[in-house]
This record gives sequence, structure tokens and C-alpha cells, in this order.
Amino acid sequence: MAALSAPDLLEEYVEKVEERKQEERLRDARLDDWLPITSSRTAKWYYSAFHNVAAMVGAGVLGLPFAMSQLGWSAGTVAIVGSFGVTLYTLWQMVEMHEMVPGKRFDRYHELGQHAFGKRLGLWIIVPQQLIVEVGTDVVYMVTGGQSLKKVYDLVCAGRCKDIRLAFWIMAFAAVELPLSQFPNFNSISAVSAAAALMSLTYSMIAFFASAFKGAHAGAAADYALRAPTTAGKVFGVLNALGAVAFAYAGHNVVLEIQATIPSTPEKPSKKPMWRGVIVAYAIVGLCYFAVAFAGYYAFGNTVDPNVLISLEKPRWLVAAANLMVAVHVVGSYQVFAMPVFDMMETVLVKKHRFTPGIGLRLVARSAYVLATMFVGMTFPFFDGLLGFFGGFGFAPTTYFIPCIIWLMLKKPKKYGFTWFFNIFCILIGVLLMIASPIGGMRQIIHDVNSFKFYS
Repeated sequence: MAALSAPDLLEEYVEKVEERKQEERLRDARLDDWLPITSSRTAKWYYSAFHNVAAMVGAGVLGLPFAMSQLGWSAGTVAIVGSFGVTLYTLWQMVEMHEMVPGKRFDRYHELGQHAFGKRLGLWIIVPQQLIVEVGTDVVYMVTGGQSLKKVYDLVCAGRCKDIRLAFWIMAFAAVELPLSQFPNFNSISAVSAAAALMSLTYSMIAFFASAFKGAHAGAAADYALRAPTTAGKVFGVLNALGAVAFAYAGHNVVLEIQATIPSTPEKPSKKPMWRGVIVAYAIVGLCYFAVAFAGYYAFGNTVDPNVLISLEKPRWLVAAANLMVAVHVVGSYQVFAMPVFDMMETVLVKKHRFTPGIGLRLVARSAYVLATMFVGMTFPFFDGLLGFFGGFGFAPTTYFIPCIIWLMLKKPKKYGFTWFFNIFCILIGVLLMIASPIGGMRQIIHDVNSFKFYS
């Protein structure tokens, strides 16, 4: 057999490389057809509204009156309204950048980060922050769900039943999340998100009207002095409150993943129906946030609980119903934040560790995640401290300033123009939140630990 010449060997090598690349592309395509973010692209615009409301209006809205008690009327109003405007702008940026490269969709937050910062650096900038946010939020929702179920039980029984520890209620909440975590993708949980969105609007209105009624019929005006009696307490309280406000605007961490489920063509890009859904979602967010924050603080002043529904005792049946709605809502919100985590986990397990995509992998991986967040929630059920810590450490970068940095890098607006200055302003606000808020949140957690009995 004649020996192959150098050009023939080179041609054979190139053909093998191309075959290998084609096999990898086919394998990646099959994986995309299985992964939860990209397996279904048939969502309607109102699906994005459901998912965004479920992502944002949750544990955060119930902590806003408490944040107001640490900030006061003026600073609290500026923080909540200002954050609403800034985060709506940065959310618009992300929707616009989803398809900024012709023929390509950035289906995941880290893919946009890789395009801006480079393949390796972008991964390390985005993924740790996104995981802090999504896993941290699911831990907070475990606590919120357990607290709400316990509150319903306590109100219905009214001292006639045996007390059940919070840890068991968190376990009960996790038992509901376990089967729901097996839903394959975002579109398959659209009904769950719709129910969550409806519940959030309803319990927010209950909290608003019940607080407003209590405030209007109170025998004496509430005390609106800052919550903490000492100067140090006031400072740390402000820091924690800013983190809690940041936590309330959480949808950015899943917005690209939600947009990935909407069909897109050059004639009808996904950004149009996505933005329509975002506008509807933010209208609901504004209605809920402003109503609950101001009415809750008006009614209770600096004595309001970290969860405003805990402060409301009467009418008993209405407060019980509202807490049950909170539990139903965070069931859906948990899944919205868990879905990108499932996507990352399953991608790594299949690509790096060569697991076979299928029901078995999904069952084990997702169940392990739910149980892990349950365990952390049972161990550290400090609602107000968790809001401040995760709000500053995770939400501030991914919500307030990373979208602006990417926008400046990729869109390159005119230097020293209005858009350039506004993005710089958002970046500075986000950096300050990231530095300051975790300090207040951690202090609040340490303060709560001193009087807390684990697994009580």
C-alpha cells in the first residue's frame, strides 16, 4: 500500500477534525433539546409576565415595611422608588442584548457575560454571582414557605393545637417542591408561575388593605423613628435595609433564561413579546411593592416584623388566607429560580462527567438540590438577615451594575453623554450596595443567632 503524501495526510486530518466538530455540534444540539432552558421555545408573551412576577414579587415584598422601619419615610421612599426605576432600566438592557448578535441568542446570563468579558473570565464573573442569587433565593423561599405554613397553622388552631417547630414546616414545604422540581422546563411550569403571580397580587392587596385599615383605626399613631436605638444599630440597619430592597428586585438573574423560551425570527424577535411581558410584570410589581411598603410602615412604624404578615393578627381568617397564598406563591417562585440551577447542574453532569441525559439523572440531581436548600433553610431561618446579605452580595452585581458594564462594553454609547453617565450612576449605586448591604445582613444574622435555638 502506497504511503500517503503530506497533503493527503493533512486533508485526512482536517476531515477527521471536521467530523469530530460535527459530532460535538450534534451532541450539543441533542443536549439543548433536553436541558430545561432550551428544550422548549413556544412561550407566549404572557408567560414571561407570569415568570417575572413569580421571580420578583415574593419574599422581598413582605420585607419592605421592615426595610422602611430601618430607613425612615424619606430614605425608604427614595430607595424603593429609585430601585424600581434603575432595575427596570437594567432589565430593558438585558432584554435588548438577548439577540444583539445576528443569528445568535444568549439564552443564559453567563453566555452574555462570556460574549462581553471572554469565554473564561465571563464564566467566572457571572456564574458565581448567579448561583449566589438563585440558590440564596431558594433558601430564603424555603424559610418563607415554612414560616407561612406555620403561621396558617397557628392562626387556625389559635392555641388549641400542639406547637409544631418551624423546621418541620420547612420540611413540609420541601416535600411539595420535590415533585415539582421534576417538571422538565420553564414552559412546563407556566401554570405554576401563573398561580404564583395571582397569589402574589392577592396577598399583597390583603397586606395593603389590612395594614391600611389597622393604621387608620389605631388608637395612637405609630412611632416612625428609626428602628434601632443606638447609632451603630441605625447604621447597620440602614445597610441591611438597602440589601433587602435590592433583594426585592430579583428578576434579572432569570430574565435571559425566560426570554430563551420565547420563539424568535429576524422578522419577529423575541425582545418584543418579552418586553411586553416585562412591562405587565413591572406594573404588578410597582402596585404590590409601593402599596405594601408604605401601608405596612404606616400601620406599624418601627415595630413592624421582618415579614409584615406576621405583624397582622386580625381578622384571623384573612391573615391565614394571605399566609397560605404566600406559601403557594413561593412554591412557584422557588421553581423559577431553581430552573437555571438545574440547567447548570445537568450541563456539567452530562458534558464534564459524561452522565447520560434522562429521567434518572434529573430525579437524583434535582432532588439533591431541593434537599440541600431545605437543610440550609432549616439551619439558618433568619428571614431579615438573609434578605440583606443575599440582596447586597448577589443581587446588587447581577441586577444593578453588571448589565450596565456589559452595555457600555458592547453598545458603546457616546462617552460623557446622558446614557453613559446614567450607566455609570447605576454602576456606582450597585457597587455601594454590594459592599455595604452584606455587612448589615451579616450583623442581623449574628444578632438573631444569639437568641436562636437551631432546628427549633
